[in-house]
Amino acid sequence: MPNPKRYIHDRLILLLLSVNAFLAIFGSLQVALRLGGRNNGYIVEYRANLGVSHFKPGNVWGLVNFIIFMLLIMAVNTLISIRVYQVKREYAATVLAMGVLLLIVAIVVSNALLIT
Repeated sequence: MPNPKRYIHDRLILLLLSVNAFLAIFGSLQVALRLGGRNNGYIVEYRANLGVSHFKPGNVWGLVNFIIFMLLIMAVNTLISIRVYQVKREYAATVLAMGVLLLIVAIVVSNALLIT
């Protein structure tokens, strides 16, 4: 069983933690800075099966949830990888890599909703 003190000294883990933190902060700032410009509502859902009215408007809290989601993903993936690192190092790296993928998808979706 690896020593938990070695978790923060592992270069791969530290790289993935840094990428997770950068993406979460970048995505949160991107959403937060783009929210301040409009007062007429935001698109928060896209439903292709509704025909002509496939965009569902909403308020700012629908997009603030993206900020909360990104920060929550970073925190939960870090905690899970710390716990899993004691079992196997590769599993902890996989958890953090999946967190990177999830943060990228969250950034792309929030950008697509705010592009209009």
